[in-house]
Amino acid sequence: MQREHLGSRLGFILLSAGCAIGIGNVWKFPYITGQNGGGIFVLIYLFFLVILGIPVMSMEFAIGRASQKSPVAMYRPLEPENTKWHLHGYACLLGNVVLMMFYCTVSGWMLRYFLSTAAGTFVGMDSAQVSEAFGSMLSDGTGQVIYTAATVLIGILVCSMGVQKGLERVTKYMMLLLLLIMVVLAVNSILTPGGSKGLAFYLLPSMERFREAGIGQVVVAAMNQSFFTLSLGMGGMAIFGSYIGKDRALLGESVNVAILDTFVAFTSGLIIFPACFAYDVKVTSGPSLLFETLPNVFNNLPGGRFWGALFFVFMSFAALSTVFAVFENIISCTMDLFGWSRRKACIIDCIALLLLTIPCALSWSALAGIKPFGDGSNIMDLEDFIVSNCILPLGSFIIVLFCTRPKGWGWDRYMEEANTGKGLKVAKWMRSYVTYILPLIILVVFIYGIYDFFW
Repeated sequence: MQREHLGSRLGFILLSAGCAIGIGNVWKFPYITGQNGGGIFVLIYLFFLVILGIPVMSMEFAIGRASQKSPVAMYRPLEPENTKWHLHGYACLLGNVVLMMFYCTVSGWMLRYFLSTAAGTFVGMDSAQVSEAFGSMLSDGTGQVIYTAATVLIGILVCSMGVQKGLERVTKYMMLLLLLIMVVLAVNSILTPGGSKGLAFYLLPSMERFREAGIGQVVVAAMNQSFFTLSLGMGGMAIFGSYIGKDRALLGESVNVAILDTFVAFTSGLIIFPACFAYDVKVTSGPSLLFETLPNVFNNLPGGRFWGALFFVFMSFAALSTVFAVFENIISCTMDLFGWSRRKACIIDCIALLLLTIPCALSWSALAGIKPFGDGSNIMDLEDFIVSNCILPLGSFIIVLFCTRPKGWGWDRYMEEANTGKGLKVAKWMRSYVTYILPLIILVVFIYGIYDFFW
């Protein structure tokens, strides 16, 4: 079966960025920045993005392009005989499936909040009523399942149309519209009276806030965010590497994707911080910022119903861009693994995902009694822990070892593949850093993540 390819370089960059740009990026980045001192956190985050995220991304792209396979099969053409690197391919498939088991539920929240905001549901509510509305949504098991299923069906429908006609075409227009909406929202937020203090907090580094938040805490938080924002470690970038030609060097393409990902995260801060400061909302309020705090902000804005609906359209697009990319990964893996046609893979994967997403959708209602980590935890916490704390960092660690060790693919083969084509190339002097220091940084991220989760 001939492998499908993307039709344009723009499509490749937007698809790869779409995989990286997700709810965690545009939702988590502002409140993590708020909790860690504002502008100084942003600078440290960018530093770690360059030295940590971009090299690993170039490796994923290189493995995918060299193998011309999905993550579940990408190691076999490249690994030495009698080695077991290909076992990570199965972990990649598992990670993508588990990610969608809870991510589709959260994506359904975005769709639901867009419709509710557009319909004026939150108009006239005070903060307690808005908070109660979010709790009511979570405990509505039927609604949760319906909106989660809608996300699955939209994702499968787009992917069923093929790489170029479906995935690339839809994502290209959706991502361009997402970027336009973000700019419009950012300009509106920046011009909000009283928002200048929010901009100062966000854009001007402060050593005082740096010390208040804790220097070690800020550095580790920036390292974690720079690592997880690009969704590396389970083949999300490798699949798109397998769909592109040899005309562009991969380190340069990794930089382009990271810039677009960072632009979206940074602009989400421009949207949220001025609005929060203008209406005296705590920017350190954490995950509740999106669903319990911002609807109150929109209630106070002139034309708030319109701006609120536009904001949740943007969030829905950010969520769906990741859903499309990960669904394509799952579909491609099952096609390679079982020899299915795209149509058959879409049908079977759709049924499987509809069933597998139900436990998370019911985490706050019928299955609320399941508390894998004790009181206050639920099924989503378990699924998120498996992906975020285990599969992503350990997967990235394996990818780095595979691309640098003689018993894997090896540095020379990785460098040859990554440097094929025009653009920014991997330099020889990077070898020692990537071979010895980068794996240690990833292990620190992994160990800290486990420690922070449990203790």
